[in-house]
Amino acid sequence: MPPRSLSTASISFGLVTIPVRLYPATRASAGVSFHLLHAEDGARLKQQLVCSVDGEVVPRTEAIKGYEFEKGHYVTFTDKELKALDQEATHGIEITEFVPFASVDPAYCERAYFLGPDKGGDKAFALLARALAEQGLAAIGQYAARGKDYLVAVRADGKHLVMHQLLHSDEVRSIDEVPAPAAEVRGPELKLAEQLIQQLANDTFAPGKYEDRVRERIRGLIERKVKGEEITAPREAKPGAKVVDLMEALRASLARKPAATRAAGAGRARAASARSGSRAKRAVAHARTPARKAG
Repeated sequence: MPPRSLSTASISFGLVTIPVRLYPATRASAGVSFHLLHAEDGARLKQQLVCSVDGEVVPRTEAIKGYEFEKGHYVTFTDKELKALDQEATHGIEITEFVPFASVDPAYCERAYFLGPDKGGDKAFALLARALAEQGLAAIGQYAARGKDYLVAVRADGKHLVMHQLLHSDEVRSIDEVPAPAAEVRGPELKLAEQLIQQLANDTFAPGKYEDRVRERIRGLIERKVKGEEITAPREAKPGAKVVDLMEALRASLARKPAATRAAGAGRARAASARSGSRAKRAVAHARTPARKAG
């Protein structure tokens, strides 16, 4: 069943306007969550608003919003004033430029949406998707909604379009703020590291082969608890010995075949054995079949 669209919008570049629908690209995480309960009777606890001055519980109807312009000093706003602060929603994604999508730093990607054509937009939608795919470009644009200006990148995925909501430049820290290593890399170390990387390299990323192991472990423990079993914390693993010789560590890593590689190799061996056995059976069957007499 296809997801329900979140909203409608229109993509415009030049004099071309494409009506589109926005669909969620992700689904809510099925993570494990816990509730706060009263230890005495096991009842669910509720959150309340408490005044920081007199400690009184304040009903939400008596709460107002304020902006702290100085430490401990606020300017308050009415609902009408807050509405005036909101940026008027445009619902129009205005394309300003086209860039290679590879040039968009992933650090700027906040969330993604799938786009689909809205009524009357099939032809123009298909044209934009085809043009972006053939040129390997992404469309950069802006639109306003919910009191915020949004920066987006729209790229093609086959016949579909994906819209990445981007962070603005002042929302992403400079990587130069993080210390970089001062150590130099030697040629032999680099060669071994590259060999190790190639040993684990694949042509494409297949997210389906990864599962949330922590979530599954927690769910299993919860099931045991529901059945009345006692849950105990696992013993703390002793920290491994520190690696002193980087070259030795790289050589040892290369000597150790990864489990995935071993499994793939075993699978290929079984498949080859099966094919060989099948060919042998066909050869035996052919040998036992009497030759047809010429008519």
